[in-house]
Amino acid sequence: MTIGMTVSKIAISLSDNLVAQARRAVARGRAESVSAYVAEALAEKVKLDDLAELLNEMLAESGGAMTAAERRTADDILGVPKKRKP
Repeated sequence: MTIGMTVSKIAISLSDNLVAQARRAVARGRAESVSAYVAEALAEKVKLDDLAELLNEMLAESGGAMTAAERRTADDILGVPKKRKP
C-alpha cells in the first residue's frame, strides 16, 4: 500500500480454493497479506479492463478489427511465417 493512500474495508466471498491459494502466496512471501494479494489481483484486473476499453475505442475509431485478408497482407508485409495446417 502506498503511504497516504486511503483504503476502504469491504467483505467479499471467495471459494475455499481461492482463499487457500491466496494464503499459500502469502506463506511463500509473494504478498504481505491476503488483503494485499487480493488488492493486487484486483488492480491487475482493472488494468486489463482499461486496456480492453482502450482497444475497443481504437477499433471503433479505425473502422473495426482487421479482416482476414487485411491480416494476411499485414503478415506478409511484416514477414510473419505462414501457419501450416496439420
